[in-house]
Amino acid sequence: MTLVAASPLAQAPDASTAWDPVLRWLIFTGVSLFAALVLWRYGLIRLMFDSDRTYISSVISALYLGASLHCLSRAIAVSREAAALARWRAARSILPRGQVGEHLRDLAAKARARGLGRLDQTLLARAFGQRLQRGQALGALASDSVMKLGLLGTIIGFILMLGPIAGLDGDDPVALRAAMGVMSDGMAIAMYTTLAGLLGSILLKAQYYMVERAAASLFWNIVRWTETGFIPALERGDV
Repeated sequence: MTLVAASPLAQAPDASTAWDPVLRWLIFTGVSLFAALVLWRYGLIRLMFDSDRTYISSVISALYLGASLHCLSRAIAVSREAAALARWRAARSILPRGQVGEHLRDLAAKARARGLGRLDQTLLARAFGQRLQRGQALGALASDSVMKLGLLGTIIGFILMLGPIAGLDGDDPVALRAAMGVMSDGMAIAMYTTLAGLLGSILLKAQYYMVERAAASLFWNIVRWTETGFIPALERGDV
């Protein structure tokens, strides 16, 4: 399947910029990793794990790592679609594989079935946009779960901190010191889990925002280009 020259007003991203979402993710993760190594070097991360007897901070860290890898997979998927579109725009040969190629084939099939007349791609474009955004809901769930786990650690920490007060004997210095130790441990759990949850949620939202923005940009470019180049060619019978 070939296509006549498309309008210059509808230029899709070229191959040199197609993998920008992955590059942005790598830069963002590299900076985050450097900050984590600095905190580890000064013992702050180890102190957080050692002080958290509930292991909620470890769960938050594992969830953050898994969600970050999922975000990377989504960035690769969006970049692969953009690269496939750029290669096809340059070669003007067989339609590319993947979601972009599927959308173009659906438009061609609809044009053949409809015959002459204006081709409306509203429904197909909406379905294409939903496919591009697939996985964003998981990112929102992961970010929200990380924050809720941090709040759960806060509640558990305050429970542990306030628990010894009920049976505290102010005349017994040994019991008083033991109660102060338990209260200190509870406060540490509350603070560290809250910090881990907030930081994890913010960083995950930033990662998924970059992917969402790249997917929206690809969607806007493919719709603009198909409306000004591909669909007119289908309507003229040039494809």
